[in-house]
Order: sequence, then structure tokens, then C-alpha cells
Amino acid sequence: MGDLQVVGGIKKLNNKNYNTWATCMESYLQGQDLWEVVGGGEVTQLAIEDANGSMIKRIIVHGLRHGYRGFVAAVQGWPTQPSLVEFKNLLAGQEAMAKQMGGVSLKGEEEALYTSKSIGTFQRYTGNGSKKNGDKENSEDGWDAEALFATEEEELALTVTTPERIDYKNDWIVDSGCSNHMTGDKQKLQNLSEYNGGRVVVTADNSRLPITHIGKTIVTPRYNTNQVQLQDVYHVPGMKKNLLSVAQLTSSGHYVLFGPQDVKVYRDVKISETPTMEGQHLESIYVMSAESAYVDRTRKNETSDLWHMRLGHVSYSKLSVMMKKSILKGLPQLDSKFKAKEPLELVHSDVFGSVKQQSINDMWYMVTFIDDFSKYVWVFFMKEKSDTFSKFKEFRDSAEGEVGKKICCLRTDNGGEYRSNEFSQYLRECRIRHQYTCANTPQQNGVAERKNRYLTEICRSMLHAKNVPRRFWAEAMRTAAFVTNRLPQPRLGFVSPFEKLWNIKPTVSYFRVFGCVCYVFVPDHLRSKFDKKAVRCIFVGYDSQRKGCKCSDPISGRCYTSRNVVFDEASSWWSSEKEVLPDSREFGDKLQQKMDEHVVQLQTSSDESEDPNGDDVEQRVTQNHWQTSVYQQPNKESGPSETEESIPQSQLRRSTRIRRPNSKYANAAIIEEATEPETFEEASKSSEWMTAMKEEIDALQQNQTWDIVPKIKDVKPISCKWVYKIKRRPDGSIERYKARLVARGFSQQYGLDYDETFSPVAKLTTVRVLLALAANKDWNLWQMDVKNAFLHGELDREIYMTQPMGFQSQDHPEYVCKLRKALYGLKQAPRAWYGKIVEFLTKSGYSVTPADSSLFVKANEGKLAIVLVYVDDLIITGDNEAEILQTKENLSVRFQMKELGQLKHFLGLEVDRTHEGIFLCQQKYAKDLLKRFGMLECKSTSTPMEPNIKMCAYEGKDLEDATMYRQLVGSLIYLTLTRPDISYAVGVMSRYMQNPKKPHLEAVRRILRYVKNTINYGLLYNKGEDCKFVGYCDADYAGDHDTRRSTTGYVFKLGSGTISWCSKRQPTVSLSTTEAEYRAAAMAAQESTWLIQLMNNLHQPVDYAISLYCDNQSAIRLAENPVFHARTKHVEVHYHFVREKVLQEEIEMRQIKTDEQIADLFTKSLSVGKFEHFRRQHGVIQRMEANIEGEC
Repeated sequence: MGDLQVVGGIKKLNNKNYNTWATCMESYLQGQDLWEVVGGGEVTQLAIEDANGSMIKRIIVHGLRHGYRGFVAAVQGWPTQPSLVEFKNLLAGQEAMAKQMGGVSLKGEEEALYTSKSIGTFQRYTGNGSKKNGDKENSEDGWDAEALFATEEEELALTVTTPERIDYKNDWIVDSGCSNHMTGDKQKLQNLSEYNGGRVVVTADNSRLPITHIGKTIVTPRYNTNQVQLQDVYHVPGMKKNLLSVAQLTSSGHYVLFGPQDVKVYRDVKISETPTMEGQHLESIYVMSAESAYVDRTRKNETSDLWHMRLGHVSYSKLSVMMKKSILKGLPQLDSKFKAKEPLELVHSDVFGSVKQQSINDMWYMVTFIDDFSKYVWVFFMKEKSDTFSKFKEFRDSAEGEVGKKICCLRTDNGGEYRSNEFSQYLRECRIRHQYTCANTPQQNGVAERKNRYLTEICRSMLHAKNVPRRFWAEAMRTAAFVTNRLPQPRLGFVSPFEKLWNIKPTVSYFRVFGCVCYVFVPDHLRSKFDKKAVRCIFVGYDSQRKGCKCSDPISGRCYTSRNVVFDEASSWWSSEKEVLPDSREFGDKLQQKMDEHVVQLQTSSDESEDPNGDDVEQRVTQNHWQTSVYQQPNKESGPSETEESIPQSQLRRSTRIRRPNSKYANAAIIEEATEPETFEEASKSSEWMTAMKEEIDALQQNQTWDIVPKIKDVKPISCKWVYKIKRRPDGSIERYKARLVARGFSQQYGLDYDETFSPVAKLTTVRVLLALAANKDWNLWQMDVKNAFLHGELDREIYMTQPMGFQSQDHPEYVCKLRKALYGLKQAPRAWYGKIVEFLTKSGYSVTPADSSLFVKANEGKLAIVLVYVDDLIITGDNEAEILQTKENLSVRFQMKELGQLKHFLGLEVDRTHEGIFLCQQKYAKDLLKRFGMLECKSTSTPMEPNIKMCAYEGKDLEDATMYRQLVGSLIYLTLTRPDISYAVGVMSRYMQNPKKPHLEAVRRILRYVKNTINYGLLYNKGEDCKFVGYCDADYAGDHDTRRSTTGYVFKLGSGTISWCSKRQPTVSLSTTEAEYRAAAMAAQESTWLIQLMNNLHQPVDYAISLYCDNQSAIRLAENPVFHARTKHVEVHYHFVREKVLQEEIEMRQIKTDEQIADLFTKSLSVGKFEHFRRQHGVIQRMEANIEGEC
């Protein structure tokens, strides 16, 4: 007995707890079928277990928990009972099903359903004895009884600690697996009658007991005094327990609720929770089918979105109709969206804005909070998005106080205004669950999104109905929310949100038209005897804190809240038609005439001039911001006010003197900056643009670009348009007006109108190499431009185009143009032109260089002529002056060329010759960039990035307009063509183009401030120096804070000028500084190979090993010594390209001190002194230092 002191949590016997111990032991031994052995009952010798292993199965059932009671009840009803092995397999499958469905939580020892609680227990008392299979006395203690009592083992400590015991003679056992009330005690029944039916009682071990009588009884629970009468109770002789059937109770309209500690019977009950599992009432018992339960649980995972995709992305409206009307078999009645069951259980929120026009209270944003239960909406207005947190606290205080409920859950998008640390901390303190939407899925916050859109549509209608200016948008939004909350909604059963929330029908008798004219009564104490009794205003909504209407005076801007208001709902303050002002000269004459008349009236009527209210009237008129007169700038959103029309004399009293313009500013006043027209109608009003268009048409006709032909029936011609561009000089003055006729190639179809479209252009590195070489050799640089270059390309397809606007044929205006030559805008035009210029230069003796397809070289007796083509811009250089002159003449004969003289401008690059060499910069582009983004007058800084700064992708608030950030970075990328000193900073900021934050924008602005400080800086290529290549490579190990990838930086110089550089994040993570530096060296080796090939194509052979300086000795040794390969097995093979070049003696890796590694400029942000030193080493100097006069 000593071993039993720990079973079921039973305490060891002592001299104080005998009663408790005895009760526990008796309950435990009865559960183990050992009570008769201990109590001295009849004990038989252990019999051999039957074929089904019923004893072991009973012990297994004994170890099961409550969650498997339904499973045991279902198995016991099978006609053929499973064997022991089959029963184990069924239990294993049930356990797996429970885990998958999440219906049963298994922990620790409970992972094994039957192994430790059945087999182990069976082995413990196998030799102690057992009951006979045919023992009538124990026939009722089958599986059902074992399932009922054995599952109480986990709660045994609670059960046995109470002094009460189960009285099987008098107590009734509530049995969910019993089909009918039954008892073995005939004395308990009244009104007995013999049972003549054919039913018998089948126990869990398939024993059959007869039913002899049927009657009724009265049950008096021991825990209360309620007496319950039971009808149709079976008398089953031999049954020792009184069973109360759950199925029979529920059939009579009752509800039975089983709890952890008790069971209760209700006449009526309402359940709000969603059931975990569901069964069915079959043949007087409740059956839980695991298979059907799993299917039901799986079907609950089906959503409207899933069936939307299953049915070929059918519209949601059709899907809703099909579900409601059950048009399709197998389509479930889905309710995929959670619906709150009480107010403030779920609140949706979203921010609206920013609005282009601020409200009259200087608000730019609106935040809405929608109660999911009632669809009631609260609106708040903000100046900044960051005010969302304070508005939520204000909403929570007012909503919870008014409704009397607590906010349980808040659902929002991923906006930064909702993800701040203080917001999250506040929600945690208030125990409010915060639900976010997935990225790029605003439909998950559809309630708030649709509500904002609905309010916007109502607001727009209100404003336009009465021509109210947009500055009243906040008042219109508040009014729209106020009205919407009081309108019945179909989803609420045609009940308004107001009634759903407050259980009060809303009153709308005081509703008025938004924006209508109204008259607000002025109280006696606020006016004198001769003042007006009412102020003319417009109605702008309802006050939420006062029982009155909100009215606004558009003249003074003052708002009133009053209940004494008279409305004129048919009228509007602003006219619906725009008033056209007369000619200014005619208007001036009439004005002068009225002024003269008014002077006469003033002289003859002194009483009117001394009107005590006159000053007030004059002051009131001067404050009118909606007037359209010669004294004030008219507002675009409004017309003339009624006050202006009613008191014209007060208007004219302002001044009688004639105002003449100051001659000092006469010239400045008439100067207007020329702009580029958008349409042909605008351009046709200017003689300069008409001349430019005429020149374009003449060039097209001279080139025989098209033929005028009748329109073919089955062919749809493509359209065309005019594009206008003002060509300016470096100082900003206008050089010429250029009009271009372009075809709208976007309507072309691949395979029908065109095939290939790719056309190579010159690399910018090639341009810098050519400029450096020309500076070193002192070659002349000539520039030529091909007029209408694309028009020279031959077409291989028949293409028809409409006639150009303004130049249609007078004889056949309905004809179309059949193109014979390529035209700007056609998809194949660039490729056709490239083929034409290649054909011409090849016939002229030039050869295409393999390093750059746009570079053409002609060598003759050791002299060179070089042509670089970038679409229609040509750079010609070399030391063969005769050949260059001949080439220029041939080009002018074959094409319409424009001789531009010495190279000055090329693709936005400014090229200047000095006695020291060639200076290359983008000063005008940088100035235009600063002017475009409003940074021309900003404060300057010495470095583009703060030293040792680390940028992060997810820190800071989201930008309201990411487009501006992308435009900024894109413009700065083009500026890096001549500014290697900003390459690293621009490269880092370009990593955040997808989702820029506010700190990223601040960093980009710092780059602009640095550009402002160095606006006249550029690259200088000296002449007469030793023209040799030298390279530097470096890496910043794990420099990217987000991905921990390293940054590669390399630079190549030809002589003293920088020609090629790179600052780029490595594609993968490096495991050491050696690996990072080795990868950087490999990228530099690839660039050097291409540069060597380019120089060889230019007949400048590189017969020496290019020095590549690196400040990491391990990377140098790794590139020179293959023995280290075993330590770098994870390094990808293509990175060992540098080792091959070192062995071929094309590259020589050299050690350099870190302080002299100029490639550091491309891998990290540096201090001011180090940055300026490295910048000068790259040849980036000020324009003045190159002895060039330029505009700063």
C-alpha cells in the first residue's frame, strides 16, 4: 500500500486525514477494479484474456481524457468491436486528427494517449486477478462506465478532497452516451407500466439487458432544492447505476451544459462563442464523427477570396448573389469576415490625406475610427500625420466614456503613424490588441478604406452642389460623417449606426443643405441700435457639443454656432458660372468715370460721408478675400461676393489717385520666361514655334520621309504629335526653338509593325577615356549633330501615319502618310539609324571596336581618326587632321549635319579647354537640379554624408510622396558622371528607393547641400603626362546595416585623371575582410580587362601590367598564391578571375597604406580632411583652379 501514496495526488496516511484518505483510496481502487479484492468480495482466478483484449481496452479507456469521450461512445456503438491492435490504431489516428484540428492540446506525458496509462497499468496488476467475461454482476461496468469515470483521473485530487462521495444507489449519473433515462431500482419509478417494445439495453461490452417497465420519477439534486420530473424512464433489472440521458433531456427542449466542475440543465441558453467541434443528434445519442468534424473544420477555412479564385475570379457581387440564392450546389454560405458582437470590440482606422488645400483651420489630414459592430464613424482632423496618436487617445477617452465599453482590438494599415513606439506602448498598457494589414493589401483594412472613400464622395458632392471652396473640405467631411451615422444601412438590417450604437432612433428634422446661405441672429448685447440683426453666412455643419448649427462668414472667416438661424437652402453664396472680366482698358475707363462721379457725390452729400458705419463697411470690404477687383488678387475657387455688388460706392472710396507703374522696373515687368508649349494650339500662337515646325516639315519633305496615299480599309494608321523643346546655352540664354514631329509608337504591335528595337549607344566611361586621351595627346575635339537623324533609317515594314496637325494636305485631307523612312517615336527608329550610320562609316574605312559598338576607329600610316556616336551626336577626334576633315565633309554630303565646332556640350556634360588640359563638369545641370528642388539658396556643407553614419531601411517615418525622393536620387545618379566624390553617398541612398523614410530624405538633402558648395567642381585631364593606367580597390566589410553585405569600391586613373569608378554593394555576404577585399579586387580586374581592350582598340597598346593597389595583404596573397584556395572554398569560382589575370601578368597587385587608399572614397563616409584629400587625388577640382572663367 505504500506505493499508492503518490497515485492520483493522494497524500500519505497519517493520524489526521483518515477520512479523506479512505475516500480517495476507495475511489481510486474502484477506478482500478480492485475495490472488491480489497473489500473482501468474491475474487476469481485470472482468466485468459478474450480475443478482443477487452481488459486491456478497458484499461486504455481508463487512461483517456474528457476530449475522447465522444470517440469511445461512437466506437462502442459499432456492430463489430475492434480488436486490441485495431483499437490502438484508431486511437493513434484520433490523436493525429486532434493535433491537426487543434481541438485537443497535448502536453508532456499526455502526448501518449494510451501507452503509459494502459499497458503500464495492465502490467502492474496482471497477476493479481480479473473478472470473468461473463460475470453478470459487472456487465454494466463496460466501456461506457470506464469512459465516464476513468477520465476523471486527471481531476482526482479535486474530486477526492471533498467529503462527498458518489451514492450510486440514489444519485443519477448524467450520461451523454445513454439513449434513454434508465435505472435498475424499481422503487424509484411511479405510474409503472409494462414495456412492450422491442428495444433492449446494449452495454459497452455488447451485453444485452432487457427492459421490463417504463414509468416516471422525480429527481431532487443534492446541490439545490429544485425537483425535476422525468418521463419515460426505463426499468432495467441488473443495472446498478441510475443514468440520466442527455439526449432525452435535450429532446424535451432543455440544454445541458457540462463544465470543468459541474453540469447544469437550462430551459433556454444563448451561446456567443464559436464551437471548436460539432456533432449531430443521431438515434437518441450525440455522435462526434472525426472525419466529418475535420471536413467541417476545413470548410471553415474556406473564404470568399478562395471561392473567388476557384470560380475563375468571378466578381464578388455575383459570388454574394450565388451564395444567398444557393444557385450552385456545393457552394457554402460563407461569412469570411469577422463581425463584432458588441460595441468597440473591433475598431477600424485609417488616415486620409494629405489634402492639397488646407482647411480653414489649417488642417491637412483626417483620421477615421469605425466601430465594426455598429459601423459608427468618428472623424478627427490633424495638421500632421504624427498627430494620429493623440487623436486616438482623444477618441478612446470619449468613445469608451460614452458607450460604456472598452476597446478590445484596433485594426489599421502599416502606416508609420500607427507603428510608433509610443503608440504601441500605449496600446499594450490599455490591453488593446493591434492588428496590422499585410504589405500592399489595403483590402484587409477595407472597412476603413471604403468608409474614407464614401465620405470623400459625399464631401465632393456637397462642395460642388453649392460651389463651396475646397478650403471647407474638413467641415464637409465632418458633416458627411454626421449624416452617414444617421442613415439606415442594409448590412445593419436597415438600421442606422446611431440607432445600432445607442438604441435610439435618430432625428433628422433639423438637417439642412450644406453650403447654403443662412442668416445668423446677432444677440442684442452684441449690436447697437443701427447694426444688422443678422449676419449672412453659409451653413457648414452641426456642432457635436452644442445643440446648434455651425455657420461660417466667408468674408471675415469667423465661425458661429447658433440655434437662431434662418436658412435659404435654394441659394448659394458663390455663383455657379464664372464671371468673365471685361477688357482691362475698357474696365479702367469705366472705373475712372465712376470714380469721378463718386467724387462729385462725396462733395454734395456730406451727411453720407459722415455715416458712423461707413468705416466699418470700408473695413469689412477691404478684408474680403473673395473679391474680384483691381485692388486684390482674385481667389480661383470663388467668384465675386454679394457684398461687393451691394456696396460698390464703398469700394470706390479707397483711392482716387491714378496709379502709374514705376519706370525703374518697366523692363523687368515685361520680361517673361519662355516656356515650352504642351499642345499644337498653344504653339500655333507663337511665330517662333510656327517657324520651327515649318523647318521640321521642310526637312521631312526634303528627306522624302513619306508619301500621301489613300487610307487602306483594313489598316489603322498610327497617330503623331508635336514635341517642343527650347535649346539653351550654358548661361541659360535661348539658342533655338526646336519642334519635332514624332510618331506615337506605343500603338505599334510587335511582329506586325516592328521586330528588333535594340540600339547601342556609347558608354560614358568611353567618353571619359576619349577625353583623357585627347587631353594627353592634345587632340582637337569636334562635335557634329545629325539633323533628323532617325529620318535616315530605312524601314522594312509598311507603316501608315496620320497627317501632321497644322500641315494637312489641302487637296486630300483624308489621306494618310505612308512612311518611307524612319520617324522619331517609332520603335525601330533608333536601330534603323544605327544601322545606317554604321554602314556609312564602315564604307568610309572605319572599323567598329569590339570594346564599344558606338566607337569607330580608322588607322592610316600610324595616324588615327576616331568617331564616337551617341544617337545623333558625334564626337570626332584624332591626330589625322586630313582624314577628320574628309570625314566631316562626307558626313555633310550624306546626311544633313550641323557643325558645332569644338566640343563644348555633350549629353549635359560641359567640356572646356585650358592650357592645362580638358576640364569636364556638369555645373549647369547641378544648378538646374538645385533650382528644381528648391535648394538653390540652401546652406552648404563640406561632405556629402556625415562621417561614419549608418543608414537603416526601416527607421523613421514613411515619406508622404516617395516620387520626389526617387526623382532626387535619379537626378543625382546622372550627376555622378563627373562627380566621383558623391558616388558613394548617392549609391547608398539609391538602396532605399522602394520604401524611403524621412532620414533618407534628410541624407539626400545633405548631398544637395554639398553639391551647392561644390557646384563648380569637375574632373581635370592634364596633357603631356605619362599616359598609364593605375587602379585602386577597397571594400567596407559588412558596411550595410540591414543585409550585412560589404561595399565594393574601385577607381582607375589614366594619367592623373579619373576615368572609371564604382561604388556598389556586393551581391552576397562575405565571411571575412579578406573575402570582401578579394571580391572587390575581382570586380576591379574585370573593369581593367575591358579598359585594356578599349585602349588596344584605340591603338594605344597596354604592354605593361596594370598596378592594382589594395590595402589588405591577405587578399593580395590569395590572388598571387593558389595554396590559400583551401581556405576559400566557399568563394564563388568567378571571383578567382583576378588570380588568373595576376598569373597572366595583366594585373600586378600591390600593397598600399590605408591612409593613402583613395578608393576609400567609394566605400565609406569620411571626415572632412580625409575626404578633401582623396577628392583632390581623384582629380576633382574647382573650375577656377583650371583657369576657366565660369558662372558659379
